[in-house]
Amino acid sequence: MSHLPRVSGKQAVKIFQKAGWILRGQVGSHMVLTKAGHTANLSVPNHGELAAGTLRKLIRFAGLEVDQFVALYRK
Repeated sequence: MSHLPRVSGKQAVKIFQKAGWILRGQVGSHMVLTKAGHTANLSVPNHGELAAGTLRKLIRFAGLEVDQFVALYRK
């Protein structure tokens, strides 16, 4: 398993966009993303640095593996 990078909420949104997620807007301090084929939204907190557990949960919910997320991060 790859080491999880430390990213901000905005950086995480950019990475999820590379995976096909679309930023739909912001509700409070959370950025909301959608993707065709997913029934629920992905809600990313707009924090300076996301906690490792929060990021792992978002990655899993987005249908990605940590290795895939890291590869998109490095692109």
